[in-house]
Amino acid sequence: MTAEKNYDETPLAREVAELTRRRIALADAVLPRPTHTRVFTVANQKGGVGKTTSTVNLAAALAQSGARVLVIDLDPQGNASTALGVEHRSDTASVYDVMIDDVPMRDVVQSSPEFTGLDCVPATIHLAGAEIELVSLVAREQRLRTALQNFLRDAPEPYHYVFIDCPPSLGLLTLNAFVAAREVLIPIQCEYYALEGLSQLLNNIELIQKHLNQKLRLSTILLTMYDSRTNLANQVVDEVREHFPDQTLTTVIPRSVRISEAPSYGQSVISYDTNSPGSLSYREAAAEIAFRGAGGATLNGGVATTAPTDVPSVDAGEMN
Repeated sequence: MTAEKNYDETPLAREVAELTRRRIALADAVLPRPTHTRVFTVANQKGGVGKTTSTVNLAAALAQSGARVLVIDLDPQGNASTALGVEHRSDTASVYDVMIDDVPMRDVVQSSPEFTGLDCVPATIHLAGAEIELVSLVAREQRLRTALQNFLRDAPEPYHYVFIDCPPSLGLLTLNAFVAAREVLIPIQCEYYALEGLSQLLNNIELIQKHLNQKLRLSTILLTMYDSRTNLANQVVDEVREHFPDQTLTTVIPRSVRISEAPSYGQSVISYDTNSPGSLSYREAAAEIAFRGAGGATLNGGVATTAPTDVPSVDAGEMN
């Protein structure tokens, strides 16, 4: 007589059980709020690494948890603006006007329909010429920092997080982002040549630390486009964690159709399909960022469930 098959032990059943466990852990998680605004520049000079996708989804995940979040779209393609569902036609007031014409940031910021408390400073096609126009301007490396500092100081309600989405280059726009931020977040795809160009990016960060922003630091590395079925992806994960053990998040972002589909609907994957594996991963990464900033509490299965009270971070008045 053959033994009856236990369907609870099939790969699909185990996957469903794991997704359920992760959803429950996230539902129970209480994310800490930083005492001052944390400003991240999301950068990687290599394109196609999930930079904008990570910016949008981390911001959305934190806003979903109740944080007030600002996304500054500094990429002329305006993909972050599209994904957050905000207007960014050529005649829309944008970050270009802030940096080139000294328009106050409060006059261009828009509320995203994604979540309450999620705002965006959009990018338009005019930003493509900003690299050239910035060259002749006074304090060209500090224009975004000055505008952001003034905006945060005068905001009626404080922001908990600011994410600056950079273009895939190391020009004056990216330089402005580095000068405006306190933390750098680097997405790295789990593919061949993942670390290509990273040493140059780190050298540039070091130069900016020395000459323009002594408080800048690489705080976070996020591994993206992970496919557990390939040896290469696992090798990349191991290599990055070996070189950057303190900065690399435990959470990895899988390759996901849902993540790719969401921007075409003007949404983040957090709102497009909140319980999909891709969404859960970004929500876990956001929770990890929140708790790392609060002193490193960790999760029961990936996400922390208790909120520390003391969260050291960045004061808008200290961005000098």
